[in-house]
Amino acid sequence: MSEPRRTALDALHRSLGATMTDFAGWDMPLRYASERDEHTAVRTRAGLFDLSHMGEITVTGPAAGEALDHALVGHISALAVGRARYTMICAPDGGILDDLIVYRLGEQEYMVVANASNAQVVLDAVTERAAGFDAAVRDDRDAYALIAVQGPESPGILKSLTDADLDGLKYYAGLPGTVAGVSALIARTGYTGEDGFELFVAPADAEKLWQALTDAGADAGLVPCGLSCRDTLRLEAGMPLYGHELTTALTPFDAGLGRVVKFDKPGDFVGRQALAAAAERAAAEPPRKLVGLVAEGRRVPRAGYPVVAGGAVIGEITSGAPSPTLGKPIAMAYVDAEHAAPGTSGVGVDIRGTHEPYEVVALPFYKRQR
Repeated sequence: MSEPRRTALDALHRSLGATMTDFAGWDMPLRYASERDEHTAVRTRAGLFDLSHMGEITVTGPAAGEALDHALVGHISALAVGRARYTMICAPDGGILDDLIVYRLGEQEYMVVANASNAQVVLDAVTERAAGFDAAVRDDRDAYALIAVQGPESPGILKSLTDADLDGLKYYAGLPGTVAGVSALIARTGYTGEDGFELFVAPADAEKLWQALTDAGADAGLVPCGLSCRDTLRLEAGMPLYGHELTTALTPFDAGLGRVVKFDKPGDFVGRQALAAAAERAAAEPPRKLVGLVAEGRRVPRAGYPVVAGGAVIGEITSGAPSPTLGKPIAMAYVDAEHAAPGTSGVGVDIRGTHEPYEVVALPFYKRQR
């Protein structure tokens, strides 16, 4: 086994007493103190995350947009400069290879951000698919550190460190700026269900920026946060996690995310025929649907546990955890369409042989007040 990679903030995490864990080949902070306190800080104040394990891939050139239109399922060339889009890359059979955010940085420059566990797969696929286009694909994973500040206090904290127009920065948009004297791409994106920002900076600048954000957020109650609370935050917000809600065995239509597939864009794209067939199947016979489940008891469901009704298995848990915000265990699950309506009675989860009662609810479990 090779040693896990370390981010530019590794020494800082250790000095803060972080519990570290191997995640997708990276040594990452799982938590600093209490997961629940970190989660609550993001919901009510602000949290600071090191996301430098994410995979940045830059695509440049006169046909960069067209290359990405061909490689991904979205209409990427239609993106305005400064905007970002959630999209996916699929295999020729329609299976999801990864979900992505793509930023258009310039007329001929895009940045694709892949999940850490899939970064190499995405890089290889985009490189191969862009080969026939006037475009260059660059592995920029070592060129960036990524720091996120998330939560209702995050705009105020960041404003104190930058003169960039944060008020004019829409959700899913990004702009170049200077934060605490550090050059950054400032993006209004995140994976927590809260307002917040993701800051792409040079690894050499990461520690300076983290410290400046920590100092600026001290009075606002900002705390460092690990991957553990990131998972409960995204679960409450109903956001899918690759390897759980999204896999190569599922198409975007199976995952209830068919809207990201743009059949009306010009040119062909990888997986088009298989995805068109998947769309027809989903319209004719609804596939299992991703729903929320809230426990009536205290037992926590985990990925892979069967969802049951009337003595039969009707689905499977994809993610489950105690919800600090709701004060109850929650889960996301794919269930048969006839059991997917909110309020459907008689649904339970088989937890080690015991059928625990659960309420079917619409996703997300939590939505912030805008």
